[in-house]
Amino acid sequence: MNGIYLEIDPTDEYLDLMIMPSEIEGRLEEKAIMAFVKKSEYGKFFIFEEAIASAVGTYKNSERIDSSDPITERIGERRDAQVNFRLSEDEMRANLVITAAFAGKQASVKALMKQAQKLGIVRGLGKKKLVEMVDNARNAEPGTVLDEVVAKGLPAKNGKNSRIKPLVDNALERILRPKEKEGRVDMRDLGDIICVKAGTGVARRVPPTDGRKGYTVTGTPLDPTAGSWVSFKPGSGTEISPDDENLLIAEINGMPKFKQERMWVDDTFICKGVNVGTGNVNYDGAVLVNGDVTEKMQIVATGDITINGFCESAFVQAGGDIIITEGATGKHHESSDEYSTILEAGGSVHVAHGQGLDIRCNGNVTVGRQLAYSKINCRGTVTAGPLHNPNGNLFACRIECYGKISAGTLGAVSGSSLSVDFSGGFNQLMEKKDQLDELWVQLQQNNKSHESKINFIKSKKIPRALADKVNEAIHLFNNEKRTLDWLQQKIIDIKKAKDDYVGVIGLEAKNKIYPGVVVKLNNRSWKAEREYPRAKIKYEGHQWQYEPVTR
Repeated sequence: MNGIYLEIDPTDEYLDLMIMPSEIEGRLEEKAIMAFVKKSEYGKFFIFEEAIASAVGTYKNSERIDSSDPITERIGERRDAQVNFRLSEDEMRANLVITAAFAGKQASVKALMKQAQKLGIVRGLGKKKLVEMVDNARNAEPGTVLDEVVAKGLPAKNGKNSRIKPLVDNALERILRPKEKEGRVDMRDLGDIICVKAGTGVARRVPPTDGRKGYTVTGTPLDPTAGSWVSFKPGSGTEISPDDENLLIAEINGMPKFKQERMWVDDTFICKGVNVGTGNVNYDGAVLVNGDVTEKMQIVATGDITINGFCESAFVQAGGDIIITEGATGKHHESSDEYSTILEAGGSVHVAHGQGLDIRCNGNVTVGRQLAYSKINCRGTVTAGPLHNPNGNLFACRIECYGKISAGTLGAVSGSSLSVDFSGGFNQLMEKKDQLDELWVQLQQNNKSHESKINFIKSKKIPRALADKVNEAIHLFNNEKRTLDWLQQKIIDIKKAKDDYVGVIGLEAKNKIYPGVVVKLNNRSWKAEREYPRAKIKYEGHQWQYEPVTR
């Protein structure tokens, strides 16, 4: 740029501008000088824009008086990188703020480490992060501000309360766990497998833990809160061991059951079969049938029902789980849409194989090999085959469930329909969410109205006689606010549950999906129009998506 000269002063700290009026061609503008400086070798200096403006003003004055004397102005300087550590209020986090240098000295890791130590940041400082920030600042434009967490404390981890650890599995867990190399359970002594004798240890109270100590970035130790001993209440059919206050033993011979931190032993009715000769079974406890259940018979029990045999056209109702080790079959009356075999459980249902069944349960449904021409309504998953490798078959069924369907083959070559509907669980969550939303809006409106009234009352001079009533009103208002906060958290929780639900549902076939398989969530559906190799059907982006499984 003609007539414009830049040079460093003798201290090598400042940038000086010299304008030679006699060499200037045309108009001289501040923006042009600024652009010239930025493109020069001194472009990384910190520039005083007001100094450039002053130099241009002096030049314009010299034009008016027709002076050709050189104009000099100090317009810039070197500025070293600025660093600052910022501690969070709880001292659990330290941020490093670096302002990139203007042609000055860059921050160094060694200097940063010393400064951090001087400020008392002695724990959780990541040297790797410091190196990264220093490199980024060196390559950044001058004046760029980098602000990142470089040190983290370790929160104290509170101890866990004592908990109940079962020493024996539930009957269903024992049945599903492979006992032999072939992956089958030896059923010859099923009573010994799923029942315990009086005096057998069934659960133990595990001591509470102390937790883990923590620290702040300044080295202040943080003590955890130790866990507490939780009362050890024996369930029905159990008692605390006289020799060990933390051991729960069976008080009676029966079937152990562990659910929701409770262990109990059901008095167990054992018979060799249920038929016309034995009559129906209605028992307050668990039932173990070492034989078959014949046509038109009924078994009703408050606990688990285990049938070590075959079940044909019978009604089986359990407060707990239903386990049928051989298989079950029934007839479907199409005119009334009724099934001659009904399995109804408060827990889960397991059947080795089945056809013509109406299964209703609050838990999961597991099928050993194959299920066909049946109806399932459950609040859990449906699995055909071993849990670790679902390779069974599901076809010609109507399924309503709240969890994933897993099998080897879904549908059949014949194209028989297999319909799966996940709408029930989703709609239940949506209904709860709508109810909570409606309640929250109503309470919020009431709360705002109450808030304005409380503020009005507070602005007035309250007679002593009314002070207690005013304090009571303020207390009720604060309780109302806490209720609103609690309700808002519940709405967040139910929304998360809804998102989790759609993330879990779907189909998984280890072998094939045949035409005729239909899956739906309300008005969103997917239908197999052709044969698919091993695949997953997932619900993503408000649509059902087909995803091939390559391994």
